Amino acid sequence: MTSFLTPTFIISVLIALSVHEWAHGFVAYKLGDATAKMEGRLTLNPIAHLDPIGTLLFILVGFGWGKPVPVDPRYFKNVKRDTALVSIAGPISNLLMALFAFGVLLLVERQAVMGMASAMVVHGGSSVFTQLTSELMIDFLHINLVLMAFNLLPIAPLDGSKILRAFIPLKYEYRYEDFMQQGPKILLILILLGQLFHVPILSVWIGVIVAPVLKVFGVVAGLL
Repeated sequence: MTSFLTPTFIISVLIALSVHEWAHGFVAYKLGDATAKMEGRLTLNPIAHLDPIGTLLFILVGFGWGKPVPVDPRYFKNVKRDTALVSIAGPISNLLMALFAFGVLLLVERQAVMGMASAMVVHGGSSVFTQLTSELMIDFLHINLVLMAFNLLPIAPLDGSKILRAFIPLKYEYRYEDFMQQGPKILLILILLGQLFHVPILSVWIGVIVAPVLKVFGVVAGLL
């Protein structure tokens, strides 16, 4: 990925976060909860979805989150199932955007994705427009995959914790609720471990999810 705070990085983050949060609100709305719509969050306007801490982390460490979309589970017919569906909508939207970026790269400059499993670079000899488009799509692809992987971490307040909750047996729900309450503290500790003590727990988690996807993309690019 290119350096943080480049125009392509900023554009990619704004779009990825906005669509991610919009997807949560859209699915919730379709399942009967209009809370996000009433609070002006059923929009693709980045300003409505930027979380100060989550955005700062994106700038500093390359991963973060948007401002959580308000959801009222009382409107759902099946609370556990529908909450999980709303939660997974965000990561799925990021995967779809990554697929879109991959498709554009194949059309614009296929060689830019040939080595995707190891490192993604824009090759020389291309027009300025092609290089700029490739750089934007490479950042857009990476950021969406990182956002997807990070949010699938089963620690509150991330989406993964709510997805996992749908599979927790009823007799263990109260224990899981206690774990959810400690989620923000656990997440903060994991971030600090990575940044201050170089214990890459979050990076390893993200890599485990992102690396296979990039490998598949690289193989597909080589076959076409």
